[in-house]
Amino acid sequence: MNEGEQTGLATMRDCWITGGATFDLAPTAWKTIAGGASPDEQERRLLAIAAQALDVALRPAAPKTLKRRPPLPRLALPMLPERLRPLLRAALKHGVDARRKTRVVTLVASRGFVLHPMDWMPVASDQNSPDVYAPWIDWQASVDGERHAPQEKLTAENWDEFYPAARRIALADMRRSGPASARLLVEAKASGEPAEVRLALIELMRFGLNPEDAPFLKSLSADRSGKVRELAGRLLARLGEHGRSNDGGPGDPAAELAAFISEGKSGFIRRRSIYTPAKLKSPAQEKRRAELFETCNLVDLAARFSATEPEFIGAWQFGADNNADILIARMVAASGSDAAVTHMADALVADGGKPALFVLHLTPRLDSRRKRVLVRLILKDSKYLGALNLAEGIEASWLEWGDLTNGQTLPALRSAVAGNDDIVKRGIDEILETMGFLATAATAEKLIEDVVAAGMPPAAPSLVLLRLNASLAGGLEPTRDQSGEQQNERSHPPPCRAGLRL
Repeated sequence: MNEGEQTGLATMRDCWITGGATFDLAPTAWKTIAGGASPDEQERRLLAIAAQALDVALRPAAPKTLKRRPPLPRLALPMLPERLRPLLRAALKHGVDARRKTRVVTLVASRGFVLHPMDWMPVASDQNSPDVYAPWIDWQASVDGERHAPQEKLTAENWDEFYPAARRIALADMRRSGPASARLLVEAKASGEPAEVRLALIELMRFGLNPEDAPFLKSLSADRSGKVRELAGRLLARLGEHGRSNDGGPGDPAAELAAFISEGKSGFIRRRSIYTPAKLKSPAQEKRRAELFETCNLVDLAARFSATEPEFIGAWQFGADNNADILIARMVAASGSDAAVTHMADALVADGGKPALFVLHLTPRLDSRRKRVLVRLILKDSKYLGALNLAEGIEASWLEWGDLTNGQTLPALRSAVAGNDDIVKRGIDEILETMGFLATAATAEKLIEDVVAAGMPPAAPSLVLLRLNASLAGGLEPTRDQSGEQQNERSHPPPCRAGLRL
């Protein structure tokens, strides 16, 4: 449609607005179509033609900067049933930050489903969503790419054919099953990658870390990236290797950190060493001590006291300085050997009480059994329920009803729900959300009934993740396809159309 026709159409529109007839104003071709009918029918025909012109002929052309993208990849799991999507969207809306939204996504994936892309999409830098979303992460990261990750095993030859997320997952799997072959791949290809990618590849060495990795990690001491050198040093420390020169001189950070720790003796018959955080005199000293805890490795610090890692941890006096206790726990998580981590976790859990909460800082290094022991310990006491919200790396969908009834958790929840303290109730909201992630479907259903009976409104937003959990019980309703053949409700998403983006 040219400019004159557009002007004419605008004139006709103005005429209709004022209630007039437009037949005489219409283009000749339109008059041919509308002619021969009654005046009212002529106006209706012209109005229909004008509507088509506005919807089709005057639609703005796509800018040349738009690029056609490949179709959204199909994921390995079926899509969440349509009937549960409103509940899912409510749960995502209630999760106010990316961490809590990822919990919702992880819960759904633990029950064997993925989300509809219109409800949630991972971002290109996402490294916390379930592995099943790797094709979507790579799709987000690639603007022009038309290639797809090959289905065969990752090798040096097809390295560049894998997108970053798919490559990261493939390498992590290789490290678990064949750490040596995965290390050889990283050795061969990492040096040619940018520092950020190189750091992510070296970080995968934590899977299946073993003494055979030490020579390669030592070679990274000459890497051009400071972050890569630091990470390699921490991985070496987990193997018991001293990453820094341990001369004890003024430039030795481990020696400087040791000066913030007092060594004493305990016991009347068998004198044993104990280590206590020194009393600091200024905020500057506290800041410096925190920096040293973050940069030093446990094996180097223990060596300053001529102790092994377990001996040093066993002699540390928890409870003397809360900040120092947190810092030592983080140091153990970052650079302690597997034996040191489990030794510390088991000792703190055995002691119970508030010191056991320091194990929360070790959860990324703990196996599933120890994580569950810690959660059950917190639930049993109920005094530190809020700490559950800090736990990282804990699996979804395993908490049984017996775990909640074996302690003070349920009475504490009921009391808080029935009370009038708004601050306490807000804390309960977060705990119920955490329960919605940890609980089995049966436990989620019982917990909803329990807190509603205690006085919580049935439609409370804090119950939405529990409701979604209970709805994902696994009892899928059979449906029928167009041919009438019975199908399971699990279904793969329909093929997505190619997207356009600037």
